Amino acid sequence: MLTGLKETLIEFYEARTQPSLALMWQTKQPIIWLLALTIGLLGALAIMAFRYVIDTTQWLWIGTAAENIAITMVSSKPWWQVMAGPVIAGGVVGVLLTFFTPGRRAEGMADVIAARAVKGAYMPWKNGVMSAIISAISIGAGGSAGREGPAVHMAATISSVLGSRFSLSFASRRVLLGCGAAAAVSASFNAPIAGVLFAHEVILGHYAASAITPIVISSVSATLLTRHYFGDLLTFALPAFHINSTWEFPAFLLLGLVCGLVAVAFQVSMATADRTAKSIHMPLWARPLVGGVLIGALAIFVPEIIGVGYEATNLALRAKYETVGTYLLLLFAKTLAIIITLASRFGGGVFSPSLYLGAMTGGAFGLMASSIFPDLSSQQGVYALVGMGAVAGAILGAPMSTVLIVFELTGGYEMTIALLLAVTVATTTTKVLAHQSLFAWQLSMRGIFLEDGPQRQIVKSWLVKDFLIPLEKGEACDFSDDPDRPTLKPQDTLEKALQTFAKGNYTRIAVFKDPQDTSTHIGWADYTAALNEYNKALVEANEEEHR
Repeated sequence: MLTGLKETLIEFYEARTQPSLALMWQTKQPIIWLLALTIGLLGALAIMAFRYVIDTTQWLWIGTAAENIAITMVSSKPWWQVMAGPVIAGGVVGVLLTFFTPGRRAEGMADVIAARAVKGAYMPWKNGVMSAIISAISIGAGGSAGREGPAVHMAATISSVLGSRFSLSFASRRVLLGCGAAAAVSASFNAPIAGVLFAHEVILGHYAASAITPIVISSVSATLLTRHYFGDLLTFALPAFHINSTWEFPAFLLLGLVCGLVAVAFQVSMATADRTAKSIHMPLWARPLVGGVLIGALAIFVPEIIGVGYEATNLALRAKYETVGTYLLLLFAKTLAIIITLASRFGGGVFSPSLYLGAMTGGAFGLMASSIFPDLSSQQGVYALVGMGAVAGAILGAPMSTVLIVFELTGGYEMTIALLLAVTVATTTTKVLAHQSLFAWQLSMRGIFLEDGPQRQIVKSWLVKDFLIPLEKGEACDFSDDPDRPTLKPQDTLEKALQTFAKGNYTRIAVFKDPQDTSTHIGWADYTAALNEYNKALVEANEEEHR
């Protein structure tokens, strides 16, 4: 009997366990898990430092580092001091952008998604450091932007730098970017479950079984470290919410539609402001300076627009604003402040501001609902909470992770059905009217179209240099007999190469550093090599999504 059991166990090991272990070692999973743990811890530490710089900048400006008394403090300061913070920060940011930032702008969430989509998954460390510094100064001095986008970028940069030191596949380096994003979201919001889902939904763009373990490791480790430092506290302390009647659900559906329209209006405003800013010719250093003047002037009259906006959002959730006019004023003023901040090249993200816009939208809707149906409508804060998730989910194009973030920020799990309904309607409305989320629009402006599937992104991001066959030593070619024969450059895309091959039924095309100079011939683009590169990338994408 023991002999038979031993043979069964050996057979089981050889048939199942051994191949699994071999695949784990082949794909370097243990190394990835260890890197995920390191990314979670380093990401959490980096975010602590990031918040410290924000708090220090705010203290230098208005004399307090506290997050939820900034409005009171700003209101009590003389107008020149209110103006001084954003203006001085604008000058500092302008100098940093002009002389120390490689891309001449602070990077954010869209750049992380672009790094995942473009071959290499590489994010330069200098861009990450400078973007974090610029964003911390911008937010701490009153810039109307969120800290979560820069936090994700910073943690993803750490994961990229660590991943580049090991011989990992492109798919594995993408997973590490997801680990960085999960660590940042978890550490920023004290929301480990939402961090895991956010990494899959927004950064990776799909759910892969092989990515779950490292992303969970990173998310949990970051959460444990930040909870040890900051404590296990909810970002928004809410009273006990409950829905009065099932007859309210048509109202939540209508609120979702309204939130979708607000999200579309915000995206249109962002696009318009971006085009307008680019059409105005001025030195780069002057853009954030002008933006600082405008933000400071607006903050004198509406101090609620400064910074990430958690204090005003909390007041809306607790129904401290009593008129629809107040909610609409704050909604309009915050939208204006956000687009000025980002269009003038200050650093920061849009997640916290989108929560703010949603809370004001929901609060106004709740006041109107209670005036029309006083016996049926729930507390005003219920609508603010639902609106908060609906607008944020629609703007980010991440409905499920946004729902979880709202749950973990507030502890308001009783609102599950209402929130899911409103977020779904808002996201669908935005999809129909605007066609894409804010991040997708930002990426499309750079020629990156993720929503069209991996095949289009591959042909647009893979370059001729990736499958270039170099000239052999002593090889020389004379092209004088066929001057009209097409040529390619190393920086041409795979899409252009395939189109060029097809036009003349070519199997080999010369690659030049300078197509106008035949002495710069450096190699060949081979049709078979190009197809192999394309097919290899498609297979790799398919394996990553289903492994």
